[in-house]
Amino acid sequence: MTPDIKLTAERIPLEVINNGNYGLVDELLSTDFVDHSPQLGVPPTRDGLKQSIHALKAGFPDVKFAIEKSVACGDDIVQYITATGTMTGEFMGIAPTGKSATWTEIHIGRGVNGRLTEHWSVADAFGMLVQLGVVESPVRVAVTA
Repeated sequence: MTPDIKLTAERIPLEVINNGNYGLVDELLSTDFVDHSPQLGVPPTRDGLKQSIHALKAGFPDVKFAIEKSVACGDDIVQYITATGTMTGEFMGIAPTGKSATWTEIHIGRGVNGRLTEHWSVADAFGMLVQLGVVESPVRVAVTA
């Protein structure tokens, strides 16, 4: 029986990020893991993903991920996640704001033998930055016909 990639992928936000069990990364990701959407300046590797997780936890020590929807088909997995946290540390070169934010993320993964081999993601970084007060919310302008 092939290990369930859905269960493997769900352990990353719930056990690695939420609970700080960083040692699981080597167990859950293959040695040739490729991140197709790494943070700027971070290698697209398993070690790069570890760097990104540590950077997130440094900026948002109380960050919590909730899996809203998780769908698997064969060795492919898609997750819709809501994240919340308070920015009390530096994150991606931005000084701490002390403000809280809630944002959404979509993660797509592919696995072999129950280990993730590839990852793609998109996050509502703009929404997060507006909530943190880092960027100003765009002004809505009335449009006349």
